[in-house]
Amino acid sequence: MPRAVTLIRSASLSDVAEYAYAATAPAESRLIFLAGACPLNEDGSTAAIGDVAGQAARAVENMRTALTDSGASLHDVISTRVLVASHRREDLVTAWGVVRDAFGDHDVPSTLMGVTVLGYDGQLVEIEAVAAVLDA
Repeated sequence: MPRAVTLIRSASLSDVAEYAYAATAPAESRLIFLAGACPLNEDGSTAAIGDVAGQAARAVENMRTALTDSGASLHDVISTRVLVASHRREDLVTAWGVVRDAFGDHDVPSTLMGVTVLGYDGQLVEIEAVAAVLDA
């Protein structure tokens, strides 16, 4: 199945970043804008209270579900924004590690941000994403 997303690497920029610096999708692609994937259980409770890695994993699971319901997968994601409610760089790196591992070789452009607070009680992680698909 052909993919709409093309990841762009820049030889002029550092290769230290663990993601592509840009991505494109053709004009005929359908864009999917996902709400922030939160670490919520099916009953609406916050998963993995106090556990950044556990919450990142649950947020990725919920993002996968939203993508599937939209006719897409992680390989159709064109960009992400990972929000972590912490002032500790270590917590941001922990969340990023979970997200990066979930995407594997499809290392989309991404922004990692520490924020003051997120919307749900005990929430530490949220992942926003945009995807692009070519419908048959």
